[in-house]
Amino acid sequence: MKFAPGRTAIVTGAGVGIGKAIARRLTDEGVRLVLADIDGDLVEKVAADLPITPLVFVGDLSVRENATRLIATCRDGYGRVDILVNNAGGGVIRPTLSHTEETLRATIDRNLWTTIYCSLEALPLMKAAGYGRIINMGADSVRNGLDWHAIYNAAKGGVHGLTTGWAREFASDGITVNAIAPSATRTEAYDAFETAAATDPAMRATLDAVLAVIPAGRAGTVEEIAALTAYLASDESGFTTGQVLSINGGSTML
Repeated sequence: MKFAPGRTAIVTGAGVGIGKAIARRLTDEGVRLVLADIDGDLVEKVAADLPITPLVFVGDLSVRENATRLIATCRDGYGRVDILVNNAGGGVIRPTLSHTEETLRATIDRNLWTTIYCSLEALPLMKAAGYGRIINMGADSVRNGLDWHAIYNAAKGGVHGLTTGWAREFASDGITVNAIAPSATRTEAYDAFETAAATDPAMRATLDAVLAVIPAGRAGTVEEIAALTAYLASDESGFTTGQVLSINGGSTML
C-alpha cells in the first residue's frame, strides 16, 4: 500500500479483535496512530505491543464530548487527521423480543452514534485539508438477514446509509468514505459465542446458521479485514468511495 509520509489514522474499538488487527496493519504501513477504546486496559496493552508507540484515547465515543476530545487528540498530537476507522461497535445478538431497553440502546449507541459523532468531528478537518479517508465498519448481516440480528442490523444499516450519503457529499473535498461489511469473523467475541454454543442449543443453531450461508465454509480472520482496511485507508484508494465492500467468503455476492 502507498501512504504519504506522516499520514495519521484514528482507529476506534482498537482494544480487541478487528480494531487490534487494523492497528497492527496500519503500523506496519508506517501510519501514525491514535488508538481509541472504552476499555483502557485493553487498548493500552495493544499500544504496548506495537513497534511504534501510538497515542491512546480512552472513552465512550457514543458521547459527543468524547468524540470531540478524540479527534482533538489526533489533531493536537500530530497536526492532522487523515484517516478515521470507525470500528467501535459490538451489538447484543439475541431474539428481537428478548431485547431490553438497555440492550437496544447499547447496540445502537455502540455502532451508529459512535460512527456519527467521530465522523462529524473529523470531517471539518479533512475538508479543510482537502484530503481524508473514512472507513466505517458495517455488517454483511444487513444484506442476508441473519437470525437474532435485527437490532444489530438496524444500527449497521444506518452505518451503510451514512457511508453512501457522506461519500457523495464530500467527494469534491478529496474525502472518500467506504464501509467494510464482514460476515462471521474470528474475534474474541466470536470465540466466546462459539464456546457458549457448545452447551446452548439455541446459540449453536444460530452459529450454524451463520456459517451455513458462507460458501467458503469458515469464518473470516481479522487480518483479512485489516488488509482491506489498509487499502481503503491508503493514498491509492482515491477513486473508491461510497462502497459497502463485503468480506464474507461469498455469503452475499454482487
